[in-house]
Amino acid sequence: MRRSMLFLPGNSPNILLNADFLGSDSIILDLEDAVAPTEKDSARILVRNAIKSLEYTREVIVRINPVDSPYWKKDLQAIVPVKPDMIMPTKVSCSGDVKIIAEYIEMLEKECEMEVGSISIIPLIETALGVENAYEIASADERVKAIFLGGEDLTADLRCKRTKEGQEIFYARSRMVMAARAAGVDVYDTPWTDVEDYDGLIKDAGFAKSLGFSGKASISPRHIPFINEVFSPTEEEIQYAKDVFETIEKAKAEGKGVVSLRGKMIDAPIVARARQVLEAAEAMKGGR
Repeated sequence: MRRSMLFLPGNSPNILLNADFLGSDSIILDLEDAVAPTEKDSARILVRNAIKSLEYTREVIVRINPVDSPYWKKDLQAIVPVKPDMIMPTKVSCSGDVKIIAEYIEMLEKECEMEVGSISIIPLIETALGVENAYEIASADERVKAIFLGGEDLTADLRCKRTKEGQEIFYARSRMVMAARAAGVDVYDTPWTDVEDYDGLIKDAGFAKSLGFSGKASISPRHIPFINEVFSPTEEEIQYAKDVFETIEKAKAEGKGVVSLRGKMIDAPIVARARQVLEAAEAMKGGR
């Protein structure tokens, strides 16, 4: 279950050493924004060696540099052989970006005698063009398992101010969720950047969940417990989901065709939501 994803700079040995103990479902080892151009080579080596030797129990995602930079191929050459769970390409604006990266990953997998398709892709969408092409990006390749909204770079591209209220990214959030669900993949929300504002974080994460996001990224370990709680089913939700299936089974045994629970008809959407809640609860029990 991936409720939370934590960004960690790829050029910080101490942080990489402790990454497994910070509480997030996934860790994003960053080779892009967190790393200065003069440190790209050393960060690649550090991240590669961390994945290889530390045996992380969390899902490992590596954020690479964009395809219009001189760094992305070197990033993949260093990282693919150590088999991260996912690659996060940045500034993805069209399906072509995904296909270029997927083809290069496949070439490296074959060179390393790895199972082709073993490494997934989670495109980071952070431009106006990327948002408009979100469905094409989400369905560009079988490796794409999720898409992720980058609000800070997006608002810079939109030439507007990034606010806590988030009205400026409401359309982008809605568009991303719609595209992801249409493509059958997960979708993740942009981080809350005020490290000290926990009330704002909880409200923002709750709103993202209400729109249909699968989870939320973070730049601070202190945000992770709040994000995990927001994106976890509550005891009430779990009990209601169990009651739905118990009611259905009882109705079947009694030969009833029409089923209701607590005064409300149980139709296909309610069953689907109940199944999702129970699957999430089961995933939480089993960990990664």
